[in-house]
Amino acid sequence: MGVDPGLTRCGLGAVEGRPGAPLTLVAVGVVRTGADEELGARLVGIEAGIEQWLDDVRPDAVAVERVFSQHNVRTVMGTAQAAGIAVLCAARRGLPVALHTPSEVKAAITGSGTADKKQIGAMVTRLLRLSEMPKPADAADALALAICHVWRGGAQHRLAAALAKATRKDTRP
Repeated sequence: MGVDPGLTRCGLGAVEGRPGAPLTLVAVGVVRTGADEELGARLVGIEAGIEQWLDDVRPDAVAVERVFSQHNVRTVMGTAQAAGIAVLCAARRGLPVALHTPSEVKAAITGSGTADKKQIGAMVTRLLRLSEMPKPADAADALALAICHVWRGGAQHRLAAALAKATRKDTRP
């Protein structure tokens, strides 16, 4: 499951698949909160929406966009707070959480780390064989995160687990 964090629109998307095989859309949508709501109420709303998604979708892992520094500190703070809620919800259930940078996701989906939202949406539509581009862009971005994690995150997790297992064997007498 991918999460594109945001206070006003938190994109959520889930796919099924494995590297080298066609991917299938499971669900896509957004959790919305009002810009006029108090911050605490907005975070509670995001938490409730993500928890409902976790109940409905039952993902194996959660991929969240890693927050990067932008010029608008207020936007970054809200995005980071929403990302923290997503990580908390997944961790509470014992689900593995991966953080992927925007450029990592763009490169995985389009082949270019500088792709724009339209290019990401077009590739998500093509990769999932959808009849139309998911909207809003936050929803397409969440699917892109989920796809990126299937393609990159799963392999990284397996590699880390194998390395940890090999290290444990080397330290035994």
